[in-house]
Amino acid sequence: MTHVVALVGNPNVGKSVIFNSLTGGKAWVGNWPGVTVEKKVGRYRFLGREFEVVDLPGIYGLSAFSVDERIARDFIVEGRPDVVLNIVNASNLGKDLYLTVSLLEAGAKLVIALNMMDLAEDRGIEIDVQGLRRILGVPVVPTIATKGVGLEALRRAILSVAESKGVPKFRIGYGRDVERAIDEIKAILAGTSLEERYPLRWLAIRLLEGDPDYLQRVREALGEEACERIRGIKEDLSRRLGADPEDAIVERRHAVVMDVVSRVVRTARRPSFTMTEVLDYVVTHKIFGIPILLTMLYFAFRIAFDLTAPLVDAIDWLFSDYLSGLAEAHIGSEWLRSLVSDGILNGLGTLLVFLPNIAFFFLLLSAMEDLGYMTRVAFIMDKIMYRLGLSGKSIIPIILGVGCNVPAILATRNIEDERDRKVTAMVLPLVPCSARLPIFLLFSAAFFSSFRGAVIASMYVISIGVIALVANLFRRTAFRGPTTGFIMEMPPYMVPSIRNVLMKTWIRTRKFLEKAGTVIFGSVIVIWIMSVTGPSGYIGPGAFEDPSLMAKSWVAWMGMKLEPLLRPLGWDWRLAAALIYGFLAKEVVVSTLSLAFGKGGVALMRELSSMLLPHQAFAFMVFSLTYVPCIPTIAAIRSELGTKYAILTVLYQMALAYLLALLVVALGGLVF
Repeated sequence: MTHVVALVGNPNVGKSVIFNSLTGGKAWVGNWPGVTVEKKVGRYRFLGREFEVVDLPGIYGLSAFSVDERIARDFIVEGRPDVVLNIVNASNLGKDLYLTVSLLEAGAKLVIALNMMDLAEDRGIEIDVQGLRRILGVPVVPTIATKGVGLEALRRAILSVAESKGVPKFRIGYGRDVERAIDEIKAILAGTSLEERYPLRWLAIRLLEGDPDYLQRVREALGEEACERIRGIKEDLSRRLGADPEDAIVERRHAVVMDVVSRVVRTARRPSFTMTEVLDYVVTHKIFGIPILLTMLYFAFRIAFDLTAPLVDAIDWLFSDYLSGLAEAHIGSEWLRSLVSDGILNGLGTLLVFLPNIAFFFLLLSAMEDLGYMTRVAFIMDKIMYRLGLSGKSIIPIILGVGCNVPAILATRNIEDERDRKVTAMVLPLVPCSARLPIFLLFSAAFFSSFRGAVIASMYVISIGVIALVANLFRRTAFRGPTTGFIMEMPPYMVPSIRNVLMKTWIRTRKFLEKAGTVIFGSVIVIWIMSVTGPSGYIGPGAFEDPSLMAKSWVAWMGMKLEPLLRPLGWDWRLAAALIYGFLAKEVVVSTLSLAFGKGGVALMRELSSMLLPHQAFAFMVFSLTYVPCIPTIAAIRSELGTKYAILTVLYQMALAYLLALLVVALGGLVF
């Protein structure tokens, strides 16, 4: 039997660290039923028992104001996991315990991980853990997830609760009037199918709080008459209280939380300024914040280049010389030898040669996330984006888009305002995802080797400027209306856990490798076939040695159809073909160039540098940054916004990319 463990907590409480620690980072990702919000599930084994851990979205309560809260609430209440592992920030107990008491009221079989105990101690906060266990009636385990402290005790507590039959008997008294209303609603619900699905007291409280989802479920189960009776009870209670019942219930819940905190928490004298406050004054400063961000971007790419150069050279030698040499020497069939050497090794090798750069970038990104700096980046950019027409809530999807545009688009579900959501989803493909990074790495190494870190960093700066420009244009035309704000919680700065940083780096790098081994591998084979065949029939592997033969291939035929449009940019059919195939996946651009030129790695860089001027190469980078999204991204936009907006996104990005590339070439022509 496999025990199901639901992992739940406020954002920024160390949930992902505990998930990775429990599961060893082994997880599979899908979507929740009926929505396109990412679902992450992992497994682990402990004392001979199997556990499945479901990582729920970060939430503050069970009120279901957002898709994330609705997913978490429904999974906990209706899915009835064997254990709900509630991660709580020990240094901010008053805020986090509101979710805890909400979970207890919902009848969850709870284990509390009192995380960040080291941070609480640094702030002079002492917590009576035994007292907290006694008051709440559930296991409370102190942990420092980044250091692995308390994880063994946590696993034992999870096992104990999973195999126990009892449910916590935690109850909040809401006063005579509210309690009478709760009893009246329970009498309506008793003996119905709803009693089998939900804890009746919790359901009655949700109905008094005006939860539309559960009112609809009552309507479906008992009819409109029952809903009218419940509404009458709520209105009568409102008159007796002289206030909205929801406000009274929430206030009472907060009062209970504060009472618990006052009984179990003791705080020593707090220093005038904490290190977090001092650092935040500098890194989020209205003048210094942006330069610090740009400096960190520059050094991130500079370090990624300098430290990984030997590995890049080694991978280039492995694919271009050693493995290709083996294929040439030991494969007798001409077409199979060409498929392996010219196609697979050449196409994939040119992409994988940048794997050390990409992995190191992921390493730095993971370290900045664990440090707490990425939340500060969101805060810095929020001020800019808000003035230019993007919602403050758009910042989180934009940061997610640096990894991949698809989950970033799905994350727009948390933006309540429809205009803000549509604008955000339509500009997200302009965020330079990791799939575009190999293109930037190839061209910066070939043309701007002395200052390639600055050139790649400029892609991110250009992206921010273009996103702001397009979003502002949309908000002034098709999507007029006020822009919503965003209240952002700043987590404390934490020393990154080496284990967690390495694990997150490996997970991201593994996804890149999985894509290279599936989508890109398949694309390389298709492009190889289209390189050795053409409108006149079979050409043969000689196309990779003889440019005149390659010019007769299907790859050339497709590129030549687009070449007249791109000729003002100084590009020929080979670059045009690479952009066409980039529609499948942006990494395929690099592989297509390798096959079209018949060279990979350093040899391809030399070929490109002899063909293009630096400003034409930079224009290609800008075009790759902004032109038509890949198929999965378009599918995500269509899923979220509909076909019309997906088509509009493709059209505006094509026009935008072409105009920006023309501008770069025109300005560069004045210099070169």
